[in-house]
Amino acid sequence: MAAGLQAPKPDELLAVNGMRIGTARAGIRKPGKRDLLVLQFDPGSVAAGVFTRNRFCAAPVHICRKHLRDSQALIRALVVNTGNANAGTGQAGLMLAQETCDHLASMLQVPSSQVLPMSTGVILEPLPLDRLIAGLPEALEAAELGTEGWLEAAEAIMTTDTLPKAASVAVETGGKRYHLSGIAKGAGMIRPNMGTMLAVMVCDAAISPGLLSHWLQAINAQSFNRITVDGDTSTNDSFLLVSTGAQSSGPASLIDSESHPDAAALKQAMLQLAQRLAQAIVRDGEGATKFITIRVEQAASETEAAQVAYAIAHSPLVKTAFFASDPNLGRILCAVGYAGIDDLAVQNVDLFLDGVHVATQGGRHPDYREEDGQAVMQQQDITVRVSLGRGEAQTTVWTCDFSHDYVSINADYRS
Repeated sequence: MAAGLQAPKPDELLAVNGMRIGTARAGIRKPGKRDLLVLQFDPGSVAAGVFTRNRFCAAPVHICRKHLRDSQALIRALVVNTGNANAGTGQAGLMLAQETCDHLASMLQVPSSQVLPMSTGVILEPLPLDRLIAGLPEALEAAELGTEGWLEAAEAIMTTDTLPKAASVAVETGGKRYHLSGIAKGAGMIRPNMGTMLAVMVCDAAISPGLLSHWLQAINAQSFNRITVDGDTSTNDSFLLVSTGAQSSGPASLIDSESHPDAAALKQAMLQLAQRLAQAIVRDGEGATKFITIRVEQAASETEAAQVAYAIAHSPLVKTAFFASDPNLGRILCAVGYAGIDDLAVQNVDLFLDGVHVATQGGRHPDYREEDGQAVMQQQDITVRVSLGRGEAQTTVWTCDFSHDYVSINADYRS
């Protein structure tokens, strides 16, 4: 039921030099499912990460943060399992996440601190480490095939996703051609408050750790941190950006500042890729039938704009109205009103549904007709635009509707 989302085509996914991809069916939770992913990176590869702000964050999140600090951003491998989140598992979970890294590091003969773990799935259950370890040889054997396999990688990290999420961008600048590819997963428990549930983007440019981290924060703020399905922040949210440096031709090619001639084009391509992956998550929101862009303009600050946008995006009444194609648009004004702006002057607020002017000066626009609103509501892609009349700041949030299937999917998730 994904809202306009299509599975990526393998021939559109670009190989990224300096890495290898391998997957396995380890039976972490369900037999026969591709549920284990290993990405291997050449020496000198660096990574930056952002993670969930949920205080009950999963064991692999703790280990990822620690290893990025200990290794000074160097990375040689990433191991991802689905079916089990290894969250709410206490000290034992931390030990299992570390043992996962230790085993893979031993097999690859690399430092354990340069191996990063990710997990997703059911919370409050112990990670079946024996099954995970038993699946590693299969994943490493598959990785010997090389840089292909992004589609299989995307499939290996799916949980309630209906379709794999992967995308690529090529950048030609300064006489060089860079490849960027990435995968993401997520369909429910999506209000990232950092990034998505899981996302990885890899490029073959040589980027300094400091600049890579700076870019990641900026890119995340305009992509994964502007999506929501249901307002729930996961325990496992992790977004990694990796630079292999395989396109480097010496020290002069290292991109270590915004002034580097390749920096602007590469950063813009990264943002484009991150937004495509983030929007794919929303389109695949559990039970989603509508993809909704909420744009808040003329706010006093970007924080205020986001506050209003999320109030609309998280309203069950708004989301169910979109599912029913019912132009009960007073629900949107209601959400704007309770968003927490105490001195909001409602007479300055304007509401648009695509190009239809719905409300102005504190009430219904004199030219608004309900049939015009309903025509927009019946579309698969819809834009809600709210002008607050308070300043020049703006932001955009992407969300989806709530259907009957959202309840069914989450009620039956563990069965």
